[in-house]
Amino acid sequence: MTSPGSSATALPDARATIDEAARTIALSSGLTAITLRRMASVSSLSPGVIAAEEPSMHALAARTFSDLALSELGRVRAVAAAASTPLEALRILVSALLATDHCLSKTIWADAWSIGRHNDFVAVAARECMTTWQELAVSILDAGNASGDFHVTNAPLAARQFFALIDSTTAYGLVGYLTEEERSQLVTRSVEVSVGLAEGTLAGG
Repeated sequence: MTSPGSSATALPDARATIDEAARTIALSSGLTAITLRRMASVSSLSPGVIAAEEPSMHALAARTFSDLALSELGRVRAVAAAASTPLEALRILVSALLATDHCLSKTIWADAWSIGRHNDFVAVAARECMTTWQELAVSILDAGNASGDFHVTNAPLAARQFFALIDSTTAYGLVGYLTEEERSQLVTRSVEVSVGLAEGTLAGG
């Protein structure tokens, strides 16, 4: 006989399993691969249990994207916060988003921008996460302006240009346009110009 508390105990376990399976699928196959059938296969939960806990795969894709994007933001923010100067913090931010091991995360962003055209849940998540990343970049640029490390007349615009370059060069990489070095140089030199740094200051992180 099932005890009265067993369902309540199983609930968080099922949700944790669902969340972990969704992250695994997103990182290996993209957000579009988060389907009920694939979730059942990866999580070993029945479709009925998954549907009861997460009735909308669109909402699950959005939450998974947010979890991954904000988790990465937290890691980068923590390292940047320990930087001795705003210039070092900017180097950390730029190198983190250009790093080879960031490729999967960048692909998730490419998925989100594309899927968001037809999935309102993902569209909202992408906008909210982008705003949070934008706030981090602006805070670094503002600190650099105050310290004299940078000379930026419009920090929010410079930050938006940076993330636009990250997204566009990610798309280039997905279709093999330009070499990795050329894509990185496009980002670093553009950022250097926008914040008043000498050429090569950000190259190589």
